[in-house]
Amino acid sequence: MTYQHIPVMLNEVMTYLNPRPGKCYVDCTVGGAGHSSAILEKIQPDGLLIGIDQDADAIENAVQKLRPYASTVRLIHDNYVNLPNILSQLNIPKVDGIIADLGLSFNQIENSGRGFSFARSEPLDMRMDAASGITAADIVNTDTEDGLEKIFRTFGEERWARKIARRIIAVRSDHKIQTSKELAEIVYDAIPKKSAHQRKKHPATKVFMALRIAVNKELEVLEAFIADAVDFLNPGARICFLSFHSLEDRIVKRQFKELEGKCTCPPDFPKCVCDQKQIVRILTRKVVRPAPAEVENNPMARSACLRVAERLG
Repeated sequence: MTYQHIPVMLNEVMTYLNPRPGKCYVDCTVGGAGHSSAILEKIQPDGLLIGIDQDADAIENAVQKLRPYASTVRLIHDNYVNLPNILSQLNIPKVDGIIADLGLSFNQIENSGRGFSFARSEPLDMRMDAASGITAADIVNTDTEDGLEKIFRTFGEERWARKIARRIIAVRSDHKIQTSKELAEIVYDAIPKKSAHQRKKHPATKVFMALRIAVNKELEVLEAFIADAVDFLNPGARICFLSFHSLEDRIVKRQFKELEGKCTCPPDFPKCVCDQKQIVRILTRKVVRPAPAEVENNPMARSACLRVAERLG
């Protein structure tokens, strides 16, 4: 399988992450290994990169692509939320930088055959790790109308969540919904035609995103990961998150602010009593977005948001 993926905001990530020779870095989502390759070039000759991905195809690709750096890379097929256990097994107490690209890779959309895209007819799977957990088909064919509506509204911010859920229930009463193409058609039929025609993106975009998030527990994983990850950073080390929708970005922004720990006492208090401790310094006060030229060259980058924080001593 030819694994295609263009790393998003590569120059910006490398500038903020600032990988240096002899240091240890973690790429939490190896994907097409674009960020990993760039990091490995900078940390030679005796640095170490730990590459993690829950998609076995990504790990297989990374093994081949990163073969020239085999002595300075460790590739792990796992979910990045398990970073504490991974580092423990490698006997690594702290690292010098972490990057997590939370988006889908081009390969997952175009070549995985797991139903991430509504542009073709594929099994309705949507699992990042194809060997674990429930599938999108399981959710679509077993969840209640209220449950489906909640998923579409909460994770997809879909205006017509109730109508779509109701239509899914009606269709599945006749037969099991099995493919991405059929689900896309169901969503299109459920949305008022005027609204569907006014949308810049395919009407099923938000529903597919919501199901993918639910299947892979993406927001739960991100919430659990950030505070743990910061504990494994050396002083001065940086953690970078590339997110691709507002729910992810809000989580990163909120947790960074909490970790920054600025005093929340009223200004007229003579003494701080909130006991806030500053753990990180936020380096991106305003979210960093891709340059227009990058978006033109790689449309998948258009919604990318980069936020970075630095561990204090």
